[in-house]
Amino acid sequence: MVIEINKNIDNYKESVVLGLSARQLVYSVLSVAVGGGIVLLLYRHVGLTVSTYIAIPVVAPIAMTGFYSYHGMTFVEMMKLKLHFSFANRALTYVSTEGEQAVQKLRQEETKNKTAGKSSSGKKGGSSGKDGFATARKKMFRMLFAMILFFVLFVALAVWYKYR
Repeated sequence: MVIEINKNIDNYKESVVLGLSARQLVYSVLSVAVGGGIVLLLYRHVGLTVSTYIAIPVVAPIAMTGFYSYHGMTFVEMMKLKLHFSFANRALTYVSTEGEQAVQKLRQEETKNKTAGKSSSGKKGGSSGKDGFATARKKMFRMLFAMILFFVLFVALAVWYKYR
């Protein structure tokens, strides 16, 4: 009698229905129900195609939660980490302990250059790590706001186009 065993036993997942695990089955049913509900609610107002396009961004994260896995993390865990590193992560700085006199001399020269640069040209010097992180964070918030605004405008345009 031959019993086939997966070579990597850690990757084994028990299937419940149609080769899907319990997690995949629950999130599949949930995504179909949410997507179907959105399409049925918006079908009369904007038509089938547009209501489907509106439902896709809502259904995709639900389906990804059940199926997506990256280095053993689920989609939700991975997105929490990405959001943490995008918005809550602090910039790390390195301070050398070797040659303190040379470092102090370089810092004095930098402060002289910065004050001379500000007084003569009025421009900022090079951006530090914290300034660069702050500007990147502001840019990320602007992009997120623009994406949400674009989605809302798309839905409003679809409803307006249907009823004009």
